Amino acid sequence: MPFRTIAAILQGEQEFARVLDCAIPLAVRLEAHLVGVHAEVLPVPYTAAAGFPDTDFIQVSTELNKETTLKLRGSFNDRADEAGLSFEWRTLESFSGDGTLAGMPSIRAADLVVAAQRDVESDDGTDVESLVYEAGRPVLMVPHSGPVSSSFRRVLLAWNGSKEASRATFDALPFLIEADQTDILVIDPPANADDSPDAAGARIAAALARHGVTVGVSIESSRGQSVDGVIQERLTASGADLLVLGAYSHSWLRELLFGGVTRSILRSAPVTVLLSR
Repeated sequence: MPFRTIAAILQGEQEFARVLDCAIPLAVRLEAHLVGVHAEVLPVPYTAAAGFPDTDFIQVSTELNKETTLKLRGSFNDRADEAGLSFEWRTLESFSGDGTLAGMPSIRAADLVVAAQRDVESDDGTDVESLVYEAGRPVLMVPHSGPVSSSFRRVLLAWNGSKEASRATFDALPFLIEADQTDILVIDPPANADDSPDAAGARIAAALARHGVTVGVSIESSRGQSVDGVIQERLTASGADLLVLGAYSHSWLRELLFGGVTRSILRSAPVTVLLSR
């Protein structure tokens, strides 16, 4: 299914340009409608020494937030108009200042969501982890540094046979069809009565080939290394410019104590990542 509505999460000036550098050319190429989603921060009412709300602080914070919103909206409108797009801007209000939750009605009505990877050294930016787990839509995460692309020539698809991996694979199909090569990576495939380790990934490769995807399958053993470490190494070795990954988790306690592959990729992936759940 082609992407006809693309939602771009535009939280602040730091990530604004990188998200649009991906979303606008993509929307132009696909003739898609582009929705800019931005959350304006609601100021927390601090109490002055006299015990009353600090109205001066609230007023100044509100004015600064509106000034930022107007600046971003103007830049978005100018760039989208110059590109000849069908577009709209949606301003929301949130105490967190994150459009992820406040903008969920807009996000869930889109075919694809484009957001920026959060810089681990900064508290600002989109909460991509919550976005991926709550949206119900495929999320294209632009890396916080390095080149930004909207057309992907070589794709690495992490496949483990899960429903999340299947969802991500077929959500990414428009990109896979356009790519010069898609490499399916299977790490530590289980041996069972239905499939041998050597045959892992063969069914999904055949299904993609029927869509005209140029595809190959690689089977790798982690040999005690973390799965996300193997994926990162394969990204570097293959020269892939897009990683396709099913966002899945174990129990909340295991995730809290040990993290997970999805969380690690969200924080450290050096290329654009398409995630679905």
